[in-house]
Amino acid sequence: MSLFYVVKEGFSSIGRAKLPAAITVTISFLALVLLGLFGTVSLSFFDVIQELRSRVELEVFLGESMTNSQAIGAAQQIKGLRGVRDAVYVSRDDAARTFMHDFGEDIVKILGSNPLPRSIRLKFLPDYARPESIERIVPKIRAIVPDVDVRYNQAFLGQIEQNARLFTLLTGGIGVLISVGTIVLIGYTIRLAMYSRQEKIRTMRLVGATGWFISAPYIIEGAIQGLLSGLLAAGAVYLMFDQLLFMYEPEVYKVLQPSALIIYPSMVVLGFLLGIFGSALSVANYLRAVSK
Repeated sequence: MSLFYVVKEGFSSIGRAKLPAAITVTISFLALVLLGLFGTVSLSFFDVIQELRSRVELEVFLGESMTNSQAIGAAQQIKGLRGVRDAVYVSRDDAARTFMHDFGEDIVKILGSNPLPRSIRLKFLPDYARPESIERIVPKIRAIVPDVDVRYNQAFLGQIEQNARLFTLLTGGIGVLISVGTIVLIGYTIRLAMYSRQEKIRTMRLVGATGWFISAPYIIEGAIQGLLSGLLAAGAVYLMFDQLLFMYEPEVYKVLQPSALIIYPSMVVLGFLLGIFGSALSVANYLRAVSK
């Protein structure tokens, strides 16, 4: 019977305070929409960062003393290192063909011979394409093929990591601010509802009602408000991305759509959790204050 009561009270509380509940749901909806849009762009940005990391290449230029068969064997050994996605042996002829493709000129015709060195070209898994990870892999490469020249674009990789860290700080900070604002709004509405029924709450405490029995309806009320805000926000973001953006900017839609599929359910869950957390925090503070 007590469970039925707290659930019933949670739903009926919204009906008794329609205006504050409507205001909270509306503002929480707007906050979650903003968070959803920002989250989608953020996830897409990190996908782009991972794609750039996967394109980072390291070249191991081989000496003249190593035979082709030894070089191919070394490439296979290097490919087995942790974090290395691929390791390909590049012969002089392969290097000349790459030069022809990039510059449209035959280097043999220009110079009369092929001076391009042999090399092993490495690609890394995205999580290992970081300066500190590559610095740990380089000694292992030198242990397999000593006396080689190892090169990669350190400036480009450093710029990727710098931008990733900056964007992480910005997105994290803005996300926390929006979440805190939503918690405060929901908690404020719940506290208003409790103040309007403080005589009833005082009576319940006098007859021995537990803190859980008193607070559960208000936590349910906050959860309902958060869930409703999340559902509405997910629907709004869906309309923006899968209808408007798909219609007018299909190329941008292709970039953002994989992240949006993660954001839709996340907004509903986040709204629900923020509603529970905001109401629970407000109820705990109120009961602590009236107990003094």
